[in-house]
Amino acid sequence: MQLNFRRQGQGRPVMLIHGLFGSLDNLNGLGKALAGQFDVIAVDVRNHGQSPRDEQMGYAAMAEDILALAEQLELERPALVGHSMGGKIAMMAAALAPADVHALVVADIAPVAYTQARHDAVFRGLQAVAEAGCQSRKEADAVLAQHVDLAGVRQFLLKSFLADGDAPWRFNVPVLFAHYQAIMGWPGIPQPYEGPTLFLKGSESDYLLPEHQPLVRQQFPRAKARVIQDTGHWLHAEKPQMFNRLVQDFLIEAG
Repeated sequence: MQLNFRRQGQGRPVMLIHGLFGSLDNLNGLGKALAGQFDVIAVDVRNHGQSPRDEQMGYAAMAEDILALAEQLELERPALVGHSMGGKIAMMAAALAPADVHALVVADIAPVAYTQARHDAVFRGLQAVAEAGCQSRKEADAVLAQHVDLAGVRQFLLKSFLADGDAPWRFNVPVLFAHYQAIMGWPGIPQPYEGPTLFLKGSESDYLLPEHQPLVRQQFPRAKARVIQDTGHWLHAEKPQMFNRLVQDFLIEAG
């Protein structure tokens, strides 16, 4: 599968992988911050952005997409940086091909299965926008607001709104809904990833918790962790300067 990507900068390669309902634009601030020292490749994962649609959303398949793009671009042992679902994709890619991944940064997600359904209201809102045939972001926002209270979440989703075309969203809502349990789950990795690894947590987020530490250590023995205070799950958007600096410092230290 040929993923859509954006490339900037020069130096050791770094691949940026967004989360659920996102696109390569989500980590654009980090990409710009890294481009002075690194060759930055931001991707749209399958069923998101301008990348191809597919009926599969398993982590092994999505990780293979990343590894295939790295091979196509002839990247020499890129570092992988992923947020949320993108963090799980990055973890799986590093475990599947540890010799081909130089370092790993995982933003606010753990290598565990989450049992709580966290996006029911979002899916209801996305479907409602499709059924309403909204022709503008303003109309779509009004419909979304009936299901999603937080304006910041709605604005994030609306970045992928299309005012024309057969489907109103750049991401594949039916496939994401069908595979939601797998996306929130975690199949485990075939072997521990022994490379340099950084986990970043938003202090107010409940995605990466102290009880996850044993499983993190088991799967990523060299993992370090940093907490960004006064941030939630969207730590890269809430405290971008701190987030960018921590990622940049870690990648420079990793060599």
